[in-house]
Amino acid sequence: MRRNTIFVATALLCGSMLTSSCVGSFSLFNKLAVWNKSATNSKALNEIIFILISPAYAVCSLADVLVLNSIEFWSGSNPVASNVGKTIDVKGQDGRLYAVKTLKNGYEVKSPDGAVTNFVYDKKTDSWSQIQDGKTTEIFRFNTDGTIQVCLNGKRMNVTVDEYGLNQVATAAGYGLFYAAR
Repeated sequence: MRRNTIFVATALLCGSMLTSSCVGSFSLFNKLAVWNKSATNSKALNEIIFILISPAYAVCSLADVLVLNSIEFWSGSNPVASNVGKTIDVKGQDGRLYAVKTLKNGYEVKSPDGAVTNFVYDKKTDSWSQIQDGKTTEIFRFNTDGTIQVCLNGKRMNVTVDEYGLNQVATAAGYGLFYAAR
């Protein structure tokens, strides 16, 4: 009787974990894979390292499946995936490097000339805003119907989350205008 109870409890626990749809980001496994791919400049050596540490992949996968992805599902954040406080250099369209720092609720972008712009997510309104020189401007917000409300030059427009919506925004911003000359 006791053995059946343990079996049923284990089956229910496994079933609840499989049906809770907590597919998370597998951050621990992915960090190990990224490290392994860039451990050396040689693909052959990286493959040898992979073979030698392959049990670590199994352990990381198990930790992600049983613990970390469940934490991510219920809390909304993965403790391993947290990049808060990290700064990376990103090359802009102008060819210059910008320092992008991850904040708890967004990003801080520092230009080469020292100007700082913050991009902040507001969970309550489900929107992203830009803060520059003390002035806050909403950029876009997610609508409940699956569309996005974009704010351009003081005007608001609703667009779909696909290539057509992106083209609408680009055209409204003046990026979609091309002239043919003969």
